[in-house]
Amino acid sequence: MNRRQWLRGSATAAVASTFAFPEVVPSEVLGAPGKPGANDRIQLGFIGAGGRTHSLLTEEKFPGAEIVAIADCYLPRCEQRAKDLPNGAKLKLYQHYREMLAKEKLDAVFVETTTHARVLAVAHVLLSGRDVYAEKPMSLTIAEGRYLVKAVEATGRVLQTGSQQRSIPINVFSSRRVREGAIGKIKTVITFNFWQPMGWTPRKAEPVPAGLDWDAWCNQAELRPYNRLLQYGWGNYLDYDTGGQSWGVTGWGTHSLDQVQCALGTDSTGPVEIWPEEEGPNGRVTARYADGTLLRLEGKKRGYEDLGAIFEGEHGTIEICRGYSKASSPDLLKGAPPNTPFGAGETSPHIANFLECVRTRKKPNAHVEIGHRSTTLCHLVNICRIVGRKLQWDPVAECFKGDADANELLERPRRKGYELPSIG
Repeated sequence: MNRRQWLRGSATAAVASTFAFPEVVPSEVLGAPGKPGANDRIQLGFIGAGGRTHSLLTEEKFPGAEIVAIADCYLPRCEQRAKDLPNGAKLKLYQHYREMLAKEKLDAVFVETTTHARVLAVAHVLLSGRDVYAEKPMSLTIAEGRYLVKAVEATGRVLQTGSQQRSIPINVFSSRRVREGAIGKIKTVITFNFWQPMGWTPRKAEPVPAGLDWDAWCNQAELRPYNRLLQYGWGNYLDYDTGGQSWGVTGWGTHSLDQVQCALGTDSTGPVEIWPEEEGPNGRVTARYADGTLLRLEGKKRGYEDLGAIFEGEHGTIEICRGYSKASSPDLLKGAPPNTPFGAGETSPHIANFLECVRTRKKPNAHVEIGHRSTTLCHLVNICRIVGRKLQWDPVAECFKGDADANELLERPRRKGYELPSIG
């Protein structure tokens, strides 16, 4: 896939949004930090009512909180999610989330949309004065991620990225062991060679389902003819995600590469160089950090092990996976907490951390800068494969050195009516 194919689906079309925000948001509408009392139940809303929301509502806990409203541009999905909760009949359902933000007294909002719609929704929530739990990957582009960092700083809100391994005890413990030098200087980190997204091939138009606002669904991307494969398979396609299927770069790859960032202690930076090891789609990629540590995306497909990484150091090896770890010597993980079963309940500690921070105003375990830097690493992998050559990355300026083609891929044009509001 070349650079033109990357950008093709993001051409601008003249379609206005029904609930447009002003280009510059006055500081007086940003909202003051919310302070729910110790006995107050935090009022939650959800934007996006798809499969991930279904999993959260049916498998996870929301201590001290109450879910009161759900919004989705496909309204029948809201009705489906209402059935997931005991109090579902009392939920307020909205097709347009900005109407929900205007009418409901919410303290925080979970944004569980498609990736291409996520950053705009998060921005609107922040600017309405609410805190945000933003599903991973946090952004569609590197520029979007930096925008969210600035938006959180400007509004003073709390943002937790949905990288739940940051709150799983065994992952936290094992990451700290690597950072503190239990296996000495890290030489190489190995992850699965996560897959890149595909370009969308035009297909025959199908009737738009009843209750679906297709314009709103397309969001910043081109207003294409409706097709069921696009609505339900969006994670496979570049205009809507950057490899969101399970084995994709921003699917399980987001968790794996976030685990790399966490254990290396590089939450405010990233690699300085990245290059393809082979040509063709899904070619192996290697990145180098400033201290010489190599990150190799070369592992073979296994299973849930690929939600983590193998850290090879001077004095041994530690592998950190989703909910469990193993090491070349038992002493390296002495005193570790028990493993966490994969599946239902694994995200509850992460949600609890977010809700605690809504009350205390502290930074959550996967705050906005962490989410941005880990998602940036995913984007770097995709950009490296697209341009097909070694790239020098400046993690401070967040641009490629001397490569105009690669720098064009840091952001994408947005369709009219779906521009990001300026932070005033």
